[in-house]
Amino acid sequence: MVCARAALGPGALWAAAWGVLLLTAPAGAQRGRKKVVHVLEGESGSVVVQTAPGQVVSHRGGTIVLPCRYHYEAAAHGHDGVRLKWTKVVDPLAFTDVFVALGPQHRAFGSYRGRAELQGDGPGDASLVLRNVTLQDYGRYECEVTNELEDDAGMVKLDLEGVVFPYHPRGGRYKLTFAEAQRACAEQDGILASAEQLHAAWRDGLDWCNAGWLRDGSVQYPVSRPREPCGGLGGTGSAGAHGGANGGVRNYGYRHNAEERYDAFCFTSNLPGRVFFLKPLRPVPFSGAARACAARGAAVAKVGQLFAAWKLQLLDRCTAGWLADGSARYPIVNPRARCGGRWPGVRSLGFPDATRRLFGVYCYRAPGAPDPAPGGWGWGWAGGGGWAGGARDPAAWTPLRV
Repeated sequence: MVCARAALGPGALWAAAWGVLLLTAPAGAQRGRKKVVHVLEGESGSVVVQTAPGQVVSHRGGTIVLPCRYHYEAAAHGHDGVRLKWTKVVDPLAFTDVFVALGPQHRAFGSYRGRAELQGDGPGDASLVLRNVTLQDYGRYECEVTNELEDDAGMVKLDLEGVVFPYHPRGGRYKLTFAEAQRACAEQDGILASAEQLHAAWRDGLDWCNAGWLRDGSVQYPVSRPREPCGGLGGTGSAGAHGGANGGVRNYGYRHNAEERYDAFCFTSNLPGRVFFLKPLRPVPFSGAARACAARGAAVAKVGQLFAAWKLQLLDRCTAGWLADGSARYPIVNPRARCGGRWPGVRSLGFPDATRRLFGVYCYRAPGAPDPAPGGWGWGWAGGGGWAGGARDPAAWTPLRV
């Protein structure tokens, strides 16, 4: 909306401006509030905001600068009384407050408290420094600069290095509503992937013939190796965007997020800790996995943590192990015939019987957590019972040096 200056005198102009400010002033940091930007244009002195033309890239735990600078078309204006405001776009017309500065008064909101601050690199710098980047920080940010009746805004997109992985729970495929898919990804150390992240993963070779929710509420799936059961071989029979003889991302469009059920495509980023494979003296049922990892100062790894270790830390292990959701998987960086074929990836054995199937376990140790058994430990029973006889209750296991 553009307000005309010529038809208003100075008094009426200020009255109209205050009306606009009262209509748009936030009552506080409100997530998902609707925002309408009113811009007053004059013949001179307009404030101009400049942001990064593409996107800035970081990773979980990193520090990133969201670049934003402003200047005036007329040199007579100073920088006193300028309000700088950063918001995150959560929907096309919905924003959540991130950071506001007016002179010496600065305030960060919500999860950004203690992590966001202005760079302050001289006059005209409105860049925001964001520390300890989280998965939830991914997305688009608006930098808005306001001086009295003039304002302008620019957009910055924050992308994260990471990996997209398909997920469904033990209950089977196509069991998740949109909200359940969000929770499932969070439980596995991830967030729902965006359409852009899924498309980038497809270009990287991701091939998955089951449709899953994305963060915008659409349902899609990537096909790198076209075949009839996965949207056809291209041409008129190919469904969705980017289809064709070379595959593509099949798109079901936006679905009813409370009634329809699909799988999920999750996204995770850099791990602050380490995933490692633990091979006890003997393979263990799922009930013994947590105890085995705890003896090494760790917890059973989540699916997203294993994918991150495979993609970003190049973990390669041709041995299946338990994960926290009860599935058994193993990561392959260097494909070989006896380890699941000629494509790299995280192989899945599904959700084996938790009591009858025996595996090792993939553990995750947080940064700074000590290893109580650095010399190498196994599991067994003290007192001579061993595997030859006696009780084999995993609850009675104790760590024994190998």
